Amino acid sequence: MSALDSRRAICYQHTVRHALLNNITRIVVKLGTGVLTDSRKQIDPAQLEQIVAQIAALRQAGKEVIVVTSGAVGAGMGALGYETRPNDLAEKQACAAVGQSRLMATYEKLFAKHNLVVAQVLLTHDDLEHHERHLAARNTLVTLLKHGVVPIINENDAVSSAEIKFGDNDKLSALVASLLPADLLIILTTVDGVIENFSKANPKTISVIEQIDEQLEKIAGGTTSATAVGGMASKVQAAKIVIRSGIPLVIASGKKKNALAKVLAGEDEGTIFVAQADKLQSRKRWIAFFHHPKGALFVDDGAKVALREKGKSLLPPGVARCEGEFAAGDVVRICDLEGTEFARGIAKFDSAAVRARKLPKEELVHRDDLVIL
Repeated sequence: MSALDSRRAICYQHTVRHALLNNITRIVVKLGTGVLTDSRKQIDPAQLEQIVAQIAALRQAGKEVIVVTSGAVGAGMGALGYETRPNDLAEKQACAAVGQSRLMATYEKLFAKHNLVVAQVLLTHDDLEHHERHLAARNTLVTLLKHGVVPIINENDAVSSAEIKFGDNDKLSALVASLLPADLLIILTTVDGVIENFSKANPKTISVIEQIDEQLEKIAGGTTSATAVGGMASKVQAAKIVIRSGIPLVIASGKKKNALAKVLAGEDEGTIFVAQADKLQSRKRWIAFFHHPKGALFVDDGAKVALREKGKSLLPPGVARCEGEFAAGDVVRICDLEGTEFARGIAKFDSAAVRARKLPKEELVHRDDLVIL
């Protein structure tokens, strides 16, 4: 790249960042386990104090801040003497139960130095999937923000087996940002962002990502951390949720003492994912992101075109086959004949009726209950 091209690229990056980060009011900040704990897997008070100071500065600048925190299992590991993250579910839950109370006590003490009140909010996937509880969670968070409180959110790992086994707080932070909705999600981690040639010669932080494609997903790897799960791959999956919800995401280093201020100032800090212009509305976000689909409908090419390009409902003749067991009202995956999921929707009939081809001449999934991914 020539010097002129390099200057043009930098100018473009600054323009994009300033455009996306202008008029940001409500921010979700996700803190990874590696950012919060030391080499002994214990909470690192000095590190947590500098992050809290950054968040407090955002609050003093008039921003609403919601914190999604990891660290409970990691903190409990240190207290219970584990060197690596245990595989046994009950042991993970025990670590989470011990660690969560320690984590919140530390947060409360540190935020109190800045005259800020915190609130613990523990969530399970069911809380966000069930529509009434979904709305209740949002109303609670909005009310806390109205009162100037900083919500501290974590998965309820002590009782929620599904979240420990399959979930991660990168996804939780994306769901919280989509739930509210927020204006920005910032994931603070142990690296400077999405890094090309990570652990190789000439590593480079990617400043702006406008599209998530196969090449990017190859760049994003997992994690070898003893306390964390997910790695950069889970952060890219979180990005898919928020950018479809019209929310930009920044991945940056939580080890830097002024990272949050730099991000909000539009400086070239970390990696920013550009939000999509055609953002989903609230109910469509709930359908698309907040469910574990109960089954799948595989549709022919004609039905795929009708759904994706013409905005039509899914009619029974377009379904080639059905997999899984689901009831009327469940969210299902909608896939093409090659098995690629391209939509989700609420089925009006159960799987038995679909397989038996005993359906009335009406929509199987109405367009109002369908989301193109």
